[in-house]
Amino acid sequence: MCGADQTEPTYLEGLKQARRNPAVTVKVKVKPADPDAVVRYAAGIRDRAGDSYDEVWCVVDVDQFDVAKAVTSARRSQVSLAISNPCFEYWLLLHFESCMAPLTCYNDVARRLRRYVPEYDKSALKFADYETGVEVAVERARKPRYAPGTEHQRNPATGVWVLVEKML
Repeated sequence: MCGADQTEPTYLEGLKQARRNPAVTVKVKVKPADPDAVVRYAAGIRDRAGDSYDEVWCVVDVDQFDVAKAVTSARRSQVSLAISNPCFEYWLLLHFESCMAPLTCYNDVARRLRRYVPEYDKSALKFADYETGVEVAVERARKPRYAPGTEHQRNPATGVWVLVEKML
């Protein structure tokens, strides 16, 4: 479940198509809303589906949201969170560079990302721009050792790597 309707689902669909892991079935759904609403929506879908899902993930940004509330809801609902702070574009940036300097907002991250993908536009993401860097992005995101689900307390940070690793 993606909390944004463009970048995140486009990336995840691209990864799903490019890697085609036969052991994993991925359904990407979108619910543009604050992270807590995304978690509650995903939990509702999972509950109505019964045992159809082994895992349910929500991909959300910190942006200006109260992500701590979503973390609590996710734990209570047994929904996994892939949080990016400050935004999903930080995950994309890790495909090209290791960046540990604090990034205050989307614009900071997008400016750095455009060094590698000059035509980057969140509404027109092309997975091919990132495909060769997936594994290195996982390694870069994994390097800082912090507990999963605490990404909202770190800057920059992303937990997207855990979901991506499961998809590979």
